[in-house]
Amino acid sequence: MDRLWPRGVSREELQVAAWLKEIASSDDLRRWFSHDPNRWPQFRERYRQELGGDRQQALLRALAERAATGTVTLVYGARDERHNNAVVLMGVIQEMTG
Repeated sequence: MDRLWPRGVSREELQVAAWLKEIASSDDLRRWFSHDPNRWPQFRERYRQELGGDRQQALLRALAERAATGTVTLVYGARDERHNNAVVLMGVIQEMTG
């Protein structure tokens, strides 16, 4: 769920079905956040705003449909498991699936 491929992991090793860079946080937002837990509340809000575009909403709906009938695994490169864009995406997808 990042625009950057995770370091140290080959594409063959990970075997992802889709890499949806369009719903990753923007480079500017990612750099601003800099994985600072103190900026987490603002990051979540700003990232949700970025996800409001038509293309992003279409991709999110497709993910939510898949999640409603099967497993969706969000892969991310951040070391912090509680403060990253995949956590925000998971919340959005859960909201969409009810």
